[in-house]
Amino acid sequence: MRIHDIRERLRAHGALPLHEHRVLRLWANALPQASGKRKPHDFLPLSVRDALPAVEAELRGLAQLRSEHPAEDGSARLLISLADGQTVESVLLPRDGLCVSTQVGCAVGCLFCMTGQGGLLRQLGSAEIVAQVALARTRRAVRKVVFMGMGEPAHNLDNVIEAIELLGTEGGIGHKNLVFSTVGDRRVFGRLPLGTVKPALALSLHSTRAELRAKLMPRAPVITPDELVELGERYARASGYPIQYQWTLLAGINDGDDELDGIVRLLRGKYALLNMIPYNTVDGLDFERPSAQRADAIARTLHRRGVLTKLRQSAGQDVEGGCGQLRARAAEQPVKWVSRS
Repeated sequence: MRIHDIRERLRAHGALPLHEHRVLRLWANALPQASGKRKPHDFLPLSVRDALPAVEAELRGLAQLRSEHPAEDGSARLLISLADGQTVESVLLPRDGLCVSTQVGCAVGCLFCMTGQGGLLRQLGSAEIVAQVALARTRRAVRKVVFMGMGEPAHNLDNVIEAIELLGTEGGIGHKNLVFSTVGDRRVFGRLPLGTVKPALALSLHSTRAELRAKLMPRAPVITPDELVELGERYARASGYPIQYQWTLLAGINDGDDELDGIVRLLRGKYALLNMIPYNTVDGLDFERPSAQRADAIARTLHRRGVLTKLRQSAGQDVEGGCGQLRARAAEQPVKWVSRS
């Protein structure tokens, strides 16, 4: 379901734009439709009030919590069931953040990612994306949303942009706290600057060597690291937000001194932040995370050489919460619903 569909349904019952705004704002903020100083009977037309119970029930059914996996770092991995029985993952992050999915599966096929192993099953509608935020807000505050969960947002661009527009307006999230993550699709750099809500941008780099990057992400758009950084820099200067470059550290593959030299060449002096994320081990995938000492040394070396670098940890490692792992395990287990009690 798309947000456009919700608006059309409300309009069919006589809703005006201000009525749509109220319904969507309360939903996106996980508030009952009876919330606020102005009660529905004082504000909404009778025909809209009569339709609200069915609309609310449908919105609740877009995303339901199937299981929750708290981690020691304060994050929590959520396995979410959609109305058609498919599942996706969201992650409650420390400091009021949320990572949401934009697709069921993913077509990019990154070799180090569990999600990519099963391919793409379907797109999420914009309402299903926002529904993940509404569900998360029933459990804790959400002030930042990163589109970095299951799926490649650029492959579902219309729905992701529609979700961003709602979250940045009715959803009450600051534009720089909406982070669009992509492997580097050129369409993104043409579309995002045109929106009324301009999100921050995170670009998956993972290697400064074009051949290795293409091997690690076999079905990503063909774009060299140099061109990706050039396009990112242009967007950063236009939007006023630094680009977040993502780098999954893979022991013996992209953690060598040659890559560090390449990173310095590409990113020194750029309006950018490099997020170094040691690989989150996935059973069955032939990759390893570097030692903590090596990862720390890499981050310190890059910072010293003029590249703003943060060494981050993938949330939920102690619960084996790498993206796609919960969904893969759930496919082999019976359903266990979690209620908010």
